[in-house]
Amino acid sequence: MIIALVVIALLALSVVFTYNGLVRLRVQCDNAWADIDVQLKRRYDLIPNLVETVKGYATHERGTFEAVVAARNQAMSAQGPMAKGQAEGTLSGALRQLFALSEAYPQLRAAENFAQLQSTLGQIEDTLQNARRYYNAAVRDLNTRVEQFPSNLVAGMGNFKPREFFEISAPVEREAPHVSFSATPTA
Repeated sequence: MIIALVVIALLALSVVFTYNGLVRLRVQCDNAWADIDVQLKRRYDLIPNLVETVKGYATHERGTFEAVVAARNQAMSAQGPMAKGQAEGTLSGALRQLFALSEAYPQLRAAENFAQLQSTLGQIEDTLQNARRYYNAAVRDLNTRVEQFPSNLVAGMGNFKPREFFEISAPVEREAPHVSFSATPTA
């Protein structure tokens, strides 16, 4: 009788520890997603300043400016990791076009304000990349626990579901915008 009670107590403790572990992983995923949102907000806030700075030097590049603003708005309204990843890919492509303008306008490359904005965007991109990695690692850990036996039994009872990874779909869009302010080499 005592052995049966001990076994039941151990099973109950195992369920409690497994459930609490799943809760911890879910909270980690939520926290990691919130970190991504913070960095994306910083990025979205920086983009209008960047567009306005470039407009001052390249006023006839209206299509590029509109594409950046439209991509920013789309990225801001996207919901969920998959939609956010697709929208962020589009935004990165639009920013790449914007930065390509700096190659055609030497005065823009020399502008201190543009250099500061580009540097800040680079820092945000690095922080965002780290936040994405952390989020995907947290999702990996949660998804593994949700699918492994015996924690999958507790996950099913606790309504824990696998999460989506934050991925950018097109390989070209996976690259961060590259800007070079160095003088063009001569042959």
